[in-house]
Amino acid sequence: MTDLSHLARPGAEIAVRVTPKASRNAVVAEGDTIRVYVTTVPEDGKANQAVTKLLAKKLGIAKSRLELIRGATSRDKLFRVAD
Repeated sequence: MTDLSHLARPGAEIAVRVTPKASRNAVVAEGDTIRVYVTTVPEDGKANQAVTKLLAKKLGIAKSRLELIRGATSRDKLFRVAD
């Protein structure tokens, strides 16, 4: 399992690469790159919600503390950990 709790500092920015419609939900850290795989389709923000929920769980924080600050319609997203 990927442990990302060290990234859960307030104000930290986390860049992720998202793969929607994957065969499974997973978060994989490959060097400096964090890849998030979700089974959800990228319609009406459903994939973004799934990514936020999965990433928050791996960080060990509430999903309300994660803000999507860039990449709402892109595969490359930037999240910020709120205070």
